[in-house]
Amino acid sequence: MNKAKKMFSLILFGLCGIVLVGQEVVEEIVAIVNDDVITLSQYKQEYEMRVQAARSQLKGENLEKVLEQIKTTLMDGLITDLLVLQLAKEKNLNVADEVKRYIDNLKKENNLESDNDLKRALASQGMDYAQFLKQAEEGILKQAVVGMEVDRSIVLDDSEVVNYFKLHPQDFVDPEEYKISAVYLSPEGKSAEELEQKKTEISGKVRAGEDFLALSQSYSDGPIKESKGELGTFKKGELDKTLEQAVSQLKQGEVSAWVETKNGWYLLKLTEKKESRKKTFEEAKQAIEQRIYAEKRAVKTNEFLNGLKKRSFIKILKPNPLGV
Repeated sequence: MNKAKKMFSLILFGLCGIVLVGQEVVEEIVAIVNDDVITLSQYKQEYEMRVQAARSQLKGENLEKVLEQIKTTLMDGLITDLLVLQLAKEKNLNVADEVKRYIDNLKKENNLESDNDLKRALASQGMDYAQFLKQAEEGILKQAVVGMEVDRSIVLDDSEVVNYFKLHPQDFVDPEEYKISAVYLSPEGKSAEELEQKKTEISGKVRAGEDFLALSQSYSDGPIKESKGELGTFKKGELDKTLEQAVSQLKQGEVSAWVETKNGWYLLKLTEKKESRKKTFEEAKQAIEQRIYAEKRAVKTNEFLNGLKKRSFIKILKPNPLGV
């Protein structure tokens, strides 16, 4: 940093506690980053926004962990973001076209025909349109800076990709896949005797060779009836454990015994099974390249941000602005 910038920052530091005429306190500054500051209100706004987002998605112990992480990492995150935006300003980056494309895509994905529709949708979620645009622009600016400073330095070597494939064979295996039909009986509104009677009746018809899907359509409750007996196609690990255990013991075309789950009884038919297999190198190549690229990008991004911090003037005035 040049002397002028440093002097300006020191002056700002000196002004942080000044009280104006009438004893009205100036907006409290919690950190100085080169020629800019992070105010207490900015910090609080970002904190509340992140907390609200976490609470809308998480509960219990997972929520508590994320809330604690927000407290410990927010200051550093705000400083890093500000440094990157300062660099974007130095480089005179203009992302107006990218912001417009982002907004247009957002409207298209959410079936919104106009900016006014988007404004109303944001307002319904408690978001201000102008603030939303500002955040979108800043996000795209940060991506642009990292792209310029980091992405161009990443090189993938063919030998790296080949070696990765050899060293991580377990990562490139297609698991077993099951296509399953089912008869489903819900216990709701039925006595234990009625359930047993229906199960016995259906099993007898299956043994007699009656069409399984037709039986499912006649007897099943809920979504299975609506899907005409097709439960779906599942990779190993995707299905309810109780159902998967029953299906894994079947050969193609076989029907299981009745299986009880938390929501009812299932009679399963394995209509198709694909065995697990190792992918070829060509099939796995693109995924490997993406994985290696992401790993290198994370390392180089961290190096870039640390370098940016080292050559900047950063002064944290309130390490714990909220006192929590």
